[in-house]
Formats: sequence, structure tokens, C-alpha cells
Amino acid sequence: MTSTAGTGPGRSAARERDAHLVGLLQRSATGDQEAFAAFYDAVAPSAYGLARKIVRDADLAADVTQEALVDVWRSAERFNPDRGSVVGWVCSITHRRAVDLIRSTQSGRYREERAGVAGFERDRDDVSEAVESAEDRERVTKCLGTLTGLEYEAVTQAYYGGLTYRQVAERLGAKLATVKSRMRSALQRLQDCLGVGA
Repeated sequence: MTSTAGTGPGRSAARERDAHLVGLLQRSATGDQEAFAAFYDAVAPSAYGLARKIVRDADLAADVTQEALVDVWRSAERFNPDRGSVVGWVCSITHRRAVDLIRSTQSGRYREERAGVAGFERDRDDVSEAVESAEDRERVTKCLGTLTGLEYEAVTQAYYGGLTYRQVAERLGAKLATVKSRMRSALQRLQDCLGVGA
């Protein structure tokens, strides 16, 4: 009488299922679309469950599952049943795809943050950069002292107060064109005094 240890109904069913999946995969490797559709239906829930645990988003998990199973379709002929189960192989491909997605998403965010910081820094003009620099404070104060009264008021209200040309003109009771002209000459004089290129 043959021993039945380790060959219960559960293990037997699992082996039969795996053999059935291997058969479907081998037929898929020859281009059998019906076989792959059946294979897809059988393994997609396991692949999706794993992807969902990793990416934690239902839509992204569905995308990962789709891409992983396309990879399976393309590499079906390379599957070796001696190295493990079909479902294990599918899950390893799904895991790799999910991890790749997370890495590329994090990398993209990092690039966006870096680009945002770089863009902000490039946005600042030379004069305001010099004004905000602590080490240049003394030189800036000295250079501001060379401006006329209207120039000084216009520059300080615009740069320190954050006012627009129109708001500066209203505050000073001057014409807008006059304020613009004085601001241009004041900024040019400050650039020259601070040694900043125009």
C-alpha cells in the first residue's frame, strides 16, 4: 500500500491547478490568445492583490497588474516549471513592476521638487538677491544712500514693501511714468554701485 503522507486533497488540487496553468502558459507562448485569456483570468487576482499591497492604490495596482501580465505574455516561453510555481513566477514579475513604479514616482517627485527650487532661485533678480544677502547689507545701505529721495522711496517701497509701480506712485503722490523712470535709474545706479551686471 502506498503512503499518502503529504499528498492530501489540498496539495493534489494545487499541483493540478499549477499543471493546468503551465499548460495554458505553454499554449500562450505559441500565440494562443484564448489560452492566455484563461491564464490571465486565473492569475490576475493574485497579481492584483500583491500589486495593491505594494502600491496601495487601486488604479495603480490595476495598471501594474496589466503591465506585469503583458510581460508574462511576452516571456511565456522562458518559464521553467522546475524553478517554481507559475503563480510564484507571475507574482515575482508583478512585484518587480510595482517596485519600479514606486521608484519612478519618487524619482519624478524629487526631480519636480529640484526643478521647482531651481526655477524659484532663477526667478530672483540680481538687485533683490544682493539686497537680501546678509553679507552685502552694509554695501547696500551705502548704495541706497546715493539715490535721490524719490528714487530711494520708490525702491524701498517696491522691494521691501512689495508694492507695484502703481501702488508706489499712489503712495508718493507721483505720476506712474515718473515712478517707473525713477525706478529704472535707481536700479541702474544700484547695479553699478553693487557691481552687479545689468
